[in-house]
Amino acid sequence: MIKKFLKYVEIQTKITSVYAMLNAILFMILNKKEIDLSVTVVFVIAAFIFDLTTTAINNYIDSKDYPEMLPLNRKLSFVIIITMLAISTIMGLYLAYRGGILVLLIGGLCFLLGIFYTFGPLPISRIPLGELFSGIAYGMLIPFLMFYLNTPDDYIRLDLSLEAINIKFMVWPLVSFLIYSLVTTFTTSNIMLANNTCDLEKDVAVNRHTLVFYIGRKAAVNLYAILYYLCYVAVILMVITKVLPVISLIFVLSFPLVQKNINIFRAEQIKAKTFITSIRNFIIINTAFTISLIAGIIFSL
Repeated sequence: MIKKFLKYVEIQTKITSVYAMLNAILFMILNKKEIDLSVTVVFVIAAFIFDLTTTAINNYIDSKDYPEMLPLNRKLSFVIIITMLAISTIMGLYLAYRGGILVLLIGGLCFLLGIFYTFGPLPISRIPLGELFSGIAYGMLIPFLMFYLNTPDDYIRLDLSLEAINIKFMVWPLVSFLIYSLVTTFTTSNIMLANNTCDLEKDVAVNRHTLVFYIGRKAAVNLYAILYYLCYVAVILMVITKVLPVISLIFVLSFPLVQKNINIFRAEQIKAKTFITSIRNFIIINTAFTISLIAGIIFSL
């Protein structure tokens, strides 16, 4: 039963949310931010469960005409979706209660992106913005919620009253966060970009017009490489601006491995053979980023 459930939610694909939350915690420690353990634990659990839920919804919808594709019977599969959705929603409302209206709004946006990624008359995965939305959800929205829940005044100061709404944006903290978030954002987007590049002809046949359909396979492959290069630009820029210590430049040592996978994907875009390069590069880059953050923490003690 457990094995079937893990297969249903594709537990092996949850590296995106795990890295997003792990590196966010490490970044807060490195920058000596206060961490509310209770809020952080609830957020991590809620985000992880919701990630499982979106995958379950995706598989449930995709198997509508072929129920045998599901590792569990269809009725039980639906019950699991509703249960996980209810749990993550309750936990999300608790976090909104603790964090305020901004947490509710951003959390609600994440909720909508997750639900309508594969559900509805025009799923996000079927439009040219799929890569953008998936990258932003994991790379920006999840980390920002974690940062804001722990140290809200460091980023946005929001005062609400019956007379006025006052919002104060802390420019440099927000800019530094934006640069920090690019690593996970770009590596996540590239997983979907690689998938859509490999599936171009098949997608067109079923009227699924993704970004690759509009820009072409050659441009998609070039974009695939550029997004990885920008991850290194982002880390170097963080070191230059002292968001990260110099020791974090060990991140750059991962570049030869990433370039090797880029070359493999550039040579041929075949789902069974080269899509895996996007997963490998995601793991390589985000693991290197984790190591660079840990090194920064150790050398800043």
